[in-house]
Amino acid sequence: MSNPVRALVVAETSDGQPIPLVWEMLGLARRWADETGGAVHACVLGDGLDAAAVALAARGADRVHRIASPSLSPYQADAWLPDVCAVARAVGPAAVMIGHTPQGADLAPRIAFRLDAGIATACNRASWTAGRLEVTRPCYGGKAEETVSFRTATAVVTVKAKCFAPAPAQAARHGDVVAVPTVLDAASVRTRVRGSRRDASAGANLESANIVVAGGGGMKGPDGFGMLERLAVALGGAVGASRVACDLGWCPPGRQVGLSGKTVAPELYLAVGISGAGQHMAGCVNSKTIVAINTDAAAPIFRYARYGVVADCHALVPALIEVLESKAR
Repeated sequence: MSNPVRALVVAETSDGQPIPLVWEMLGLARRWADETGGAVHACVLGDGLDAAAVALAARGADRVHRIASPSLSPYQADAWLPDVCAVARAVGPAAVMIGHTPQGADLAPRIAFRLDAGIATACNRASWTAGRLEVTRPCYGGKAEETVSFRTATAVVTVKAKCFAPAPAQAARHGDVVAVPTVLDAASVRTRVRGSRRDASAGANLESANIVVAGGGGMKGPDGFGMLERLAVALGGAVGASRVACDLGWCPPGRQVGLSGKTVAPELYLAVGISGAGQHMAGCVNSKTIVAINTDAAAPIFRYARYGVVADCHALVPALIEVLESKAR
């Protein structure tokens, strides 16, 4: 990797601050820049995000492109697209990096089309080989992985969470924060956000939780997830779910872990009534310790678990909750 690598990180925010995945992308981009003598650019769009821009600089961005306009908050693809593309054309990055979130998955293909760039989504590894970006991502429902390289001058990649080391905050570090005027014609925005509803599930944020209690088809209904909520509270963790449980309406879709859901890597992943299909394991296989509870001793989940219990979760989990809650009294 001899040529300087210039990367642009598109920063998604929540409650006025970049989401944790942004720090992972900055850490990766910073490593490329340090190894090649390149540079890290970031852009943040929306009102009231001055502190977020400063935080991006402190975490490794050499230049932060701050674009403030009422039309950019909240996120709308047709509002963000002109400004992100304008920054990308000005920077000329080898890689445009966006988090693999619902927002990122919506925006990234539009950017790639406008820039005539190659695109790869849901990437969990990335490196430069002979001056070309190579990324790895799951395929065939998480049963295999493919490595993709690019022939275009610019590559757009969406990055999965919990796959790269986050850039540490450096209080003494100060990158350039540049106010960039929006190029958006507000009259051209065809959509309006009329309201939003936040997932009201109890427990910690799923992606950042150190303990995740996840349920699957073995929970037998929404009441089973009420039981898991109690267990998660007792452990100080968050509740997750398999795709089957979410499709059946037992748990909110925002709690789905897996290839088509969220990627988590907690210290403890407690899989309750989950068979361990590849689609689900793609979202939690990097957990430090997996503990499985399942009535089927031959369930695939036991191949991934460090500890496993062959038992009926509806008998075991209430007993576990009782022990944990009695210790907390």
